[in-house]
Amino acid sequence: MNPSDSIEARPREACGIFGIHRHPESARLVYFGLYALQHRGQESAGIAVVHDEHIDFHKGMGLVHDVFDDAILDRLACECSAIGHVRYSTTGGSVLANAQPFVVNHRGRSYGVAHNGNLVNAHTLKQELEEDGSIFQTTMDSEVFLHLFVKNLRHGFEQALVNSVTRLQGAYCFVVLTSRGEVVGIKDPNGFRPLCLGRLHGRYVLASESCALDLLEAEFVRELEPGEIVIIDDTGVRSLFPHQRTSRTFCIFEYIYFARPDSTIYGKNVYLTRKAHGRQLAKEAPVEADLVMPFPDSGNYAALGYAEQSGIPFDLGMIRNHYVGRTFIQPSQSMRDFGVRMKLNPVKELLAGKDIIIIEDSIIRGTTARTRVKALRELGVNRVHMRISCPPHINPCHYGIDFSTKGELIAASKTVSELRDFLCLDSLHYLSLEGLLASTGVAEPENHFCKACFDGCYPVLFDQSLTKECMEI
Repeated sequence: MNPSDSIEARPREACGIFGIHRHPESARLVYFGLYALQHRGQESAGIAVVHDEHIDFHKGMGLVHDVFDDAILDRLACECSAIGHVRYSTTGGSVLANAQPFVVNHRGRSYGVAHNGNLVNAHTLKQELEEDGSIFQTTMDSEVFLHLFVKNLRHGFEQALVNSVTRLQGAYCFVVLTSRGEVVGIKDPNGFRPLCLGRLHGRYVLASESCALDLLEAEFVRELEPGEIVIIDDTGVRSLFPHQRTSRTFCIFEYIYFARPDSTIYGKNVYLTRKAHGRQLAKEAPVEADLVMPFPDSGNYAALGYAEQSGIPFDLGMIRNHYVGRTFIQPSQSMRDFGVRMKLNPVKELLAGKDIIIIEDSIIRGTTARTRVKALRELGVNRVHMRISCPPHINPCHYGIDFSTKGELIAASKTVSELRDFLCLDSLHYLSLEGLLASTGVAEPENHFCKACFDGCYPVLFDQSLTKECMEI
C-alpha cells in the first residue's frame, strides 16, 4: 500500500532498542521495555537471549503483543542477558527476514544486534564485503555492522567494535549481545538517535528512551554521549570513544513527533518541550478564534501550549477511537476517506458555527489533514485556521525517517498559500526554524540538532543514489 493511502500518512522512524545485562527476568523485562517503545516501530518485534553461552531468539511481524505470548516468553526465560527490537523499515523491506535482533554464529560464539537509524554507506560497504566473500542473509543495513565486526574479531573484542563503527556513516544506535552475556551500546559520533543507560536492581539497562526505564521502575543513569561505546559485562560498565569529536546533530524531529512525551531527551522533558513549541507558535501566529484543538494525539501538547499563551480555550474537538488497530479491511475506492473517519470523529455540537485553530506537529503528505478539514467544514465549522509546530518539511531524510524523496513531501512542491488552499483552510502558519530551536530550551541549539528536513543542511554526506531499496541490489 502506498504510504499516502494509509489511515494516517505520518512520518515513521526506524526502531526502538532495549537491552539488559544479567537479570533473572531478562526476557520479560525486555518484553515490557519494547512495549514502552512500541511507538518507535510497529512492523516487527524480536527478543534475543543468552542460553548456555548460545543466543536464542524469537521475532515476528506485528506489534509486541502479537509476536509474544507467555509460552514464548517462558521458552526465552533466562538468568543472563537479553536485547530486543521494534522496527519500522527505512533500509530493507518489511519482511520477517529483516526483523531484528539479527543473530549470527561465528567460530563457536553467537552475536546479536538491534539497530535504530540508517547507515548511508551501507550499500557500498555491502559491496566491499561481498567481494571479500561475505554472504548476506537480509537486505537491511544493520547486517553490515555484524559482518564488519566478526571480520575484525581477530584484533580482539574491543578493537573489533572500534574498527567496525569507524567504517560506518550515518545515523545509528546499536545494542549488541554476545553469547558470553556482554551487552554493548553504541551511538554514532553525531548523536542522531537517543540511547540511554539505566540501572535496575543493580543490573544495567540500555533503552532508546527513558520512558522504557520508567515502566520497569529502573533508575535513569545518563544518556550515552555521541560516538560512545558502552560495554556492560560482569566487571561493570566501561566506555570507549573511538571517533574524533564532531558536531552534535541530534534529530530535532524526536522532540516534535517521534519520542514519547513522558521521555527525557537531551536533558529536556519532551512533553514540556512540545508545549513550549506551541507557546512560541502562538507568539508568531496569533489569530482570533473560539477554541484551540489538536488532531489527537500528535498535536495535543503543542495545542496546550498555544492555548496557554493565547488565552483561547483548549478543547478536544475530535475524539479518537482507540480500538482501531493499525490495519483493517480496506474500503472501496468510493469510500476512500472511511479509514480516516474510523480514527477520529468530530464533536458536532461543540464545533458547529465556531472559529477554530487546529494545531498539528507536522504536515508530511497532506492527504489526511485535508480529509479531516473537509469533514469539519461539512458539519458547519465557520473558520478553520491551522498552526504547525515545526517548519515546512521540504527535504528528504536519509538518517532514519521514511520520507526519503522530495516527492513524498507536499511542502516541497507547494507554497504555504497553495497548501492553505489545498487543505481548505482560512489561514496556515508554520513555526519558524528560529522559534523551534529557541523553544527547545537547549543552549546554542543551532549547534546541537540535525535540521536537514527543514533547511537542507545535511551533517553527514550521502550517495545521491541512496534509497530504501539500495541494499536489495
